[in-house]
Amino acid sequence: MLKFALSLASLAALTAASAIPAGAQADSSAAQGGAAFPVAITVDAGKSLGDLKPIWRMFGADEPNYATMKDGSKLIAELGELRRDDVYFRAHNLLCTGDGTPALKWGSTGIYTEDKDGKPVYNWTIVDRIIDTYRARGVRPYLELGFMPEALSTNPQPYQHEWRPGSGKLDTGWSYPPKDYGKFAELVYQWVKHCVERYGRAEVERWYFETWNEANLNAYWHGTPEEFYKLHDFAIDAVRRALPTARVGGPDAAGSGGAFMDNFLKHVVGGTNYATGQRGTPTDFLSFHAKGSPGFVDGHVRLGISAQLRDIDRGFATIAGVPELKGKPIVIGEYDPDSCAACQGPQLGYRNTTMYSSYTAEAFARAREVAARHGVNLDAALTWAFEFEDQPFFAGQRTVANNGIDLPVMNVFRIFSHMSGRRVEARSSEEIPLDDVVRNGVRGKPDVEAVASIEGTKLSVLAWHYHDDDVAGPDAAIELTLNHLPLANGEGKLTQYRIDRTHSNAFTVWQGMGSPTAPNGRQYAELVKAGQLAAEPPVPVSVKDGAASVRFALPRQGVYLFVLEM
Repeated sequence: MLKFALSLASLAALTAASAIPAGAQADSSAAQGGAAFPVAITVDAGKSLGDLKPIWRMFGADEPNYATMKDGSKLIAELGELRRDDVYFRAHNLLCTGDGTPALKWGSTGIYTEDKDGKPVYNWTIVDRIIDTYRARGVRPYLELGFMPEALSTNPQPYQHEWRPGSGKLDTGWSYPPKDYGKFAELVYQWVKHCVERYGRAEVERWYFETWNEANLNAYWHGTPEEFYKLHDFAIDAVRRALPTARVGGPDAAGSGGAFMDNFLKHVVGGTNYATGQRGTPTDFLSFHAKGSPGFVDGHVRLGISAQLRDIDRGFATIAGVPELKGKPIVIGEYDPDSCAACQGPQLGYRNTTMYSSYTAEAFARAREVAARHGVNLDAALTWAFEFEDQPFFAGQRTVANNGIDLPVMNVFRIFSHMSGRRVEARSSEEIPLDDVVRNGVRGKPDVEAVASIEGTKLSVLAWHYHDDDVAGPDAAIELTLNHLPLANGEGKLTQYRIDRTHSNAFTVWQGMGSPTAPNGRQYAELVKAGQLAAEPPVPVSVKDGAASVRFALPRQGVYLFVLEM
């Protein structure tokens, strides 16, 4: 298929079919050693699949203090702009003892200490600064009630870990149960009470409250499962005593949680509550984690999306198997291509590239499909990727921005934010069946898919071209057919947004500069601009008998959005 390079005048002259310029791309089919393969994508704008829930609207990080720092506060503002007051942020270490100095996989607020007589001393200064930063920028908290303050830990020393990628002990004094569950509960109660006084009842009712993180792993919890269930009961009771209408849940288990999750669900449904003595534990939402499993094969990265989808398949099946809980909202509290944001290594070399952005488009679309199959209520899937302050440029950690420069994956969330209203049917001739992707990933032919939505007279179509292997491959030559449009005959305005090697991609621009370790002012400004979502100028598209057609070339690992306004 030829690369379309038509002028706006040529486009205006077209009637039933329109061709969008693919532009000069370094990753063209010719450069990748193969002719483009044909793909037919058909959208039926009249066939509704229900509301398009913004399941992408949550983010998080180990390090809570980065949010108040230079690049972190800038990124929080960008996240808030995606969907103001409906974007949520989850962070570890909010109850940890310390002065707020961050490190990899560490943060602190100094929220709790004790005086010489063992009486609690509460200090809201740092944690208020963090939440104030969120709220001033249109982001709301998904509050994790952890980890253990030094004065309450049953094994406090050493307290702060000395973890580095590849070495060091992570599970130090913060990871132990409390020596006094009542004092821990009182801390939670006083904190929530303070938040209601500071931010208002109606505001705090919009937040999420959950206990701890991945208590089914020794790295995060040096207690028994039963001790965690006890901690959870005391924490949730404390939240509800301070705000009876608070949204509470958990347990944010690692993976689908296995026996730990099974027993947790039994406990919250019918077990004896450790704090109240009553039956069960209030539960407004349920949460677990799902991660991919990347590798380095024959000199290239191979992502493992099947591992991530198997996690959510098992997690959804577990929750659906408990009748009292099947309808509860589910948050996949960490949803990522790999398991360690702060780590680096050859198998993680995808993170700066469009492989991460196309994977994200694929993974979120497939999560919706798995949820529909199980009939569960998927509320959100939280991306555990933020930023690391004052790191080398494009250092290779799992982030959505680096040194104030957005990565390609950040632009996928911008694309998601452009889509609203009702989902409508979108079918692709080169879509891989869900069962195949869950079992095997995308290891043979690539997966070329689309998701579409309509709101009023605005139709949005998201298309992506994904493969697990980070190797060259031909473009997809796509004919996009739009049927049953809300306009019978006339002209619409089509805007195309692009994420590929040469669009919405600061990383390739940095590489083109020679990968400078310290970009100068001009270079830095260019990188910031290159990190924004790239849009082509709007072009007219003719609609006849409620239908229109668009042709375009979609490169491997590319993600495109078409918005047709009629």
